[in-house]
Amino acid sequence: MSSSDERRDVIVVGVGGMGSATAYHLANRGADVLGLERFDVPHTQGSSHGITRIIRRAYYEHPSYIPLIERAYELWDDLADETGRPVIHRTGSIDAAPQGNEVFEGSRRSCEEHDIPHEVLTGAELNERFPGYSLPDDYRAVYQEDGGFVVPEQSIVGHTEAAQAAGAEIRAREGVYDWAPTPDGGVRVWTDKDTYEADRLVLAAGAWNYKLADALSGLAVPERQVLAWFQPETPSLFDPDSLPVWNIEVPEGRFYGLPIYDVPGFKLGKYHHLDESVDPDDYDTDPGPQDEVLLRDFTEKYFPDAAGPTMRLATCMFTNSPDEHFILDRLPDHPQVVVGAGFSGHGFKFATVIGEILADLAADGDTDHPIGMFRLDRFE
Repeated sequence: MSSSDERRDVIVVGVGGMGSATAYHLANRGADVLGLERFDVPHTQGSSHGITRIIRRAYYEHPSYIPLIERAYELWDDLADETGRPVIHRTGSIDAAPQGNEVFEGSRRSCEEHDIPHEVLTGAELNERFPGYSLPDDYRAVYQEDGGFVVPEQSIVGHTEAAQAAGAEIRAREGVYDWAPTPDGGVRVWTDKDTYEADRLVLAAGAWNYKLADALSGLAVPERQVLAWFQPETPSLFDPDSLPVWNIEVPEGRFYGLPIYDVPGFKLGKYHHLDESVDPDDYDTDPGPQDEVLLRDFTEKYFPDAAGPTMRLATCMFTNSPDEHFILDRLPDHPQVVVGAGFSGHGFKFATVIGEILADLAADGDTDHPIGMFRLDRFE
């Protein structure tokens, strides 16, 4: 163990979206927390960057997410109040697709089952109300006025600063390369700078998690993702007051996007972009012409007024589980180790509540949140 540091209650590996929230919740409970981040806080190497991230109450992925998203909204508002950082912005949200498609039907079902106020619009009605859209007239859309976006970098800074204020120690540019259980049921963690011990360990290292836990091999698979920002011909149609965030299923695939905010351009991406599973330490981080063309072709067809000059392209990573649902659990052979993984491109909006869940699992061994569908044993 490091000669300069006593044993901690909890070490959190990764201080991105999930790890910073976990450190915050643990420190607020009085735990002695050490957060270790191999890059900067915040950084652009993983999954928790990109200026804006969608948040929405309507959830076509599965109605079981609704109780978690309700709690996430509460916690995002609490973080904004505590830190004075406007981390959540409500613009409304759209889930649109041909009638009968799961993006539309699942979103509508989740609203109906959980009494979430919403409207059902045709494509023609959507285009008229929000002229930035140009969907086929016979498409169907769920509009939910409480959707919007979270600002990831500011969220990480807010969680980190609040964790530090509560007593957590956060160390950036210190990479964890191994850990092992100790005979007394704790953990020893080796970094490229020091060695530490703690009673509990939380692995929140995003795309690198599978390299730190054999149990995640094949279950938390990194995937290269590309985002684009295009400058609209009429920017006012694409500002946060005029354009709800959106998820749209079209014959070309499932795409998502957000209004102009903080940087020039209308932002969009395609789920599972080019279906490229990658090693997070060795992949092409530089977007190329193929990436841009895929996103521009979609924009020209469905948001033609937004298909102006390219302002920015950026890569990030999804980490996909086999069923594209989260992994939130303790390791079966090492119950003192908690993992949060496999967020599959739709996890950041839940970062606040995931931090609360991971803190519960680390501090108490269980949580009152409904996470049965996210346990590791579902893959056995």
